[in-house]
Amino acid sequence: MSRDERDPVPESDLAAQLAAKDARIAELEAVNAALSAKVALLEKQVAELLQKLGQNSGNSNLPPSSDGPGQRKGPQNRAGLGKRNRGGQKGHRGSRRTLLAAEHVDNIVNLFPSQCAQCSATLPEVVDRWARRHQVTELPAFEPHTTEFRRHAVQCACCQHTTRAPLDPNVIPSSPFGPRLMSAVALLTGVYHLSRRKTVQLLSDLVGVNISLGAVSAVEARVSAAVEPAVQEACAVVNRAAVKHTDGTSWLRSGKLLSLWTIATTLATVFKILPNGKADTLKTLYGKARGILVSDRATALKFWAMERRQICWAHLLRKFVSFEERDDKAGDLGRELLEYTSLVFRYWHDYRDHKLGRDEFRAWMAPVRQQFEQLLERAVAADIEEMSGSCDDMLAHRAALWTFVDHEGVEPTNNHAERELRAFVLWRKRSFGSQSERGDRFAERLMTIAHTARKQSKNVLEFLTACCVAASDRTTTPSLFERERTAA
Repeated sequence: MSRDERDPVPESDLAAQLAAKDARIAELEAVNAALSAKVALLEKQVAELLQKLGQNSGNSNLPPSSDGPGQRKGPQNRAGLGKRNRGGQKGHRGSRRTLLAAEHVDNIVNLFPSQCAQCSATLPEVVDRWARRHQVTELPAFEPHTTEFRRHAVQCACCQHTTRAPLDPNVIPSSPFGPRLMSAVALLTGVYHLSRRKTVQLLSDLVGVNISLGAVSAVEARVSAAVEPAVQEACAVVNRAAVKHTDGTSWLRSGKLLSLWTIATTLATVFKILPNGKADTLKTLYGKARGILVSDRATALKFWAMERRQICWAHLLRKFVSFEERDDKAGDLGRELLEYTSLVFRYWHDYRDHKLGRDEFRAWMAPVRQQFEQLLERAVAADIEEMSGSCDDMLAHRAALWTFVDHEGVEPTNNHAERELRAFVLWRKRSFGSQSERGDRFAERLMTIAHTARKQSKNVLEFLTACCVAASDRTTTPSLFERERTAA
């Protein structure tokens, strides 16, 4: 007999139904929680990807070469620097090619008027002291100069023994190429960064010299050894400098990731390829931590006393730009940080352009220092993801933020080292690095010589040639820092 639907449901059945519903609700809540967590994770990943997609050289540490077409090329406007139009600026005096001195002219063609422009009378050829000069410079047809050494064999009239002239290394060079040609090869591959194959083609087309790819590599090794003492001299000068700039990037050797660093001063620039960028490795490059070091906030440089460091404000500026571009509270704080940074650069430029004296510059910067650090502390207290931690790290470098205010000769940016390193970075992008340790030594030594020689107003090719001659003659390597003696 079936139970009447109006009869009450047993309590045991109700309890079972409620338990089943509770279990289902718990199951759905668990699924909802899992989905919410997954959505939150995906939203975070999307935000991170969008942030990375929006990165360029103006809001991150990416190099300008990584910017795509149409991307802004830097944070100049953010720093309060006006955007200039292309070409010469209003009031620019312009420049013209300087005429060579008469003693450096190979051929002179004198032109005289044949008749008077007014009465048509015949005019004599009289040299005009103030003649208008026009010069045309041309390249002569290059022909390589080859010297052949012949070791003759002579038979003795007494004993009939045949004796050949000895192979004297002091007379016959060990290389089939002269010092100037070797220096030119090293200049093309190690300074102008032509590939070895293109170097071979250029030498054949331009100067008529035939050389193999293997010979180019052998020449590089010879020149690298010849300039080593000059590179060591440059290292000593840099280590003694009162102010030095440093920066690092990656380098590749046969696909293996290495670390490339530079130390630059007003007198010299040194490059070094190291196994890695760790502090213990870098200490061997810097030697005794002397002077003031201008750099970014790289953790590997913490062995340098914070009171003798200057943190690059250009790096801070790019970081603040990335904050300002966000939609959350970080955007508001980022705008405030940019305003103070703009003020820092404005005062610095006024001081650099001699519109402010040193004492006046320090007085104007004093309230900016205090208010800027207070703003960083507010940003840390706000506990904003991917912002508060960065600001906390900046406060950890508090002692290195204002060294340029307290010490003469220190700049607020590390642009000097970044500019020096840029040529090496472009070389790496084109060549994918080196293939051997010998290639590393050649690259770092030739770039050190080139950048330092130019700072010393020396001709790079002439200096390389002098080094190769000294190595061949086993004499003292010339100094990068000795000024050329001018003729009396």
